[in-house]
Amino acid sequence: MGRERPPGRGCSSLSRCLLGAALLLGLRLCAELRRAGSPSPARGAPPAPRPPAPHLPPAPGPPRGASRRQVTYVRSGRRAPPGGGGSGTPEPGCCAPRGRPRRKGPRWHIDLQPWAGPAQSLDEEALRFLRYISTTQIACDHVSTDSLATDSSPAKKPWSVCLDDRFGLAHQIRNKQCRLYSLGLGSDDTHFEVSMANNGCEVHRFDPSVTSAHILESQHLWYHRLSIDWRDPHPAVAAQKPHSNTRKLGTILNEFGHHKIDVLKADLESAEWKVLENLILEDVLEQIGQLIFEIHLHWPGFEVSGSDSSVVRFWYSLLKELELKDFRLFHSYKDLSKPQIFLKKDIFNASSCYTLSWVNTRWK
Repeated sequence: MGRERPPGRGCSSLSRCLLGAALLLGLRLCAELRRAGSPSPARGAPPAPRPPAPHLPPAPGPPRGASRRQVTYVRSGRRAPPGGGGSGTPEPGCCAPRGRPRRKGPRWHIDLQPWAGPAQSLDEEALRFLRYISTTQIACDHVSTDSLATDSSPAKKPWSVCLDDRFGLAHQIRNKQCRLYSLGLGSDDTHFEVSMANNGCEVHRFDPSVTSAHILESQHLWYHRLSIDWRDPHPAVAAQKPHSNTRKLGTILNEFGHHKIDVLKADLESAEWKVLENLILEDVLEQIGQLIFEIHLHWPGFEVSGSDSSVVRFWYSLLKELELKDFRLFHSYKDLSKPQIFLKKDIFNASSCYTLSWVNTRWK
């Protein structure tokens, strides 16, 4: 008898055949798909170039001539977040040209000094303030108003400049390069301005009471029908009155093209406190060599409000800001011809009017 085939052996062989055929078919399909795709680069061959990125227009740069930026002293209505926060991406035109320091933005308020005492009283504030304006901070050997005299006895006159060589004013006068700005309100006393003009100083007197817009009184003495304020006219008012005679000092400097003032004299009849605040907040002080201000103490002054003690604290804080800007008081004049009134009170043996002179110790 023939040998019998084990049951199920034929089915097992058939399954193995079918499995092998499916495996071969799968390998062939993989090979076909690989050949249809991109061939992998050979070793050592340069990589295939990437497709070009979409074209982006260049970022807008500053307009031609933007490196000579014109300062207009106009404040933006938007305030930067404290600490310079933000997304980190600068807006176009935000940065100063390369090679020049970035200009500081305007400040919005001065830093008030601590109270003079725990009681925050008028007595404490007034005594500190009066002591401060009566004590000179630096010695000036040659104080003069009339000429380049070199005698060592200071002239006891209200309008005084320091002519020490270390501060440069005498040198500027000798070289006919001095510039004086005089801010006034209808005063007939122009002896100081005439004297400085006779010494070769270019003098500009700003007084809204003069009859013409600009008058050349003599070779070096100009009169301008302009009033110095602590703010520029509102844009709507300026549009209706394009020739308005009220300006901030920084605006006038920009319009006149004057970058430096050797001497700034101001007799503004109680507007001096707000004008001085504006000069501090907008860094105009850096353009001034010497300050001669007549200060008035019989009332707080234009747009200065608060209790009497807080008003005096504000005055004192303004003068301390001058000190922080390297201005030093070298002459103090107490006008005994004026009423002896302090904030409408007959107290502290104070005059209602003092004339103070400072020199910028960094001035060259």
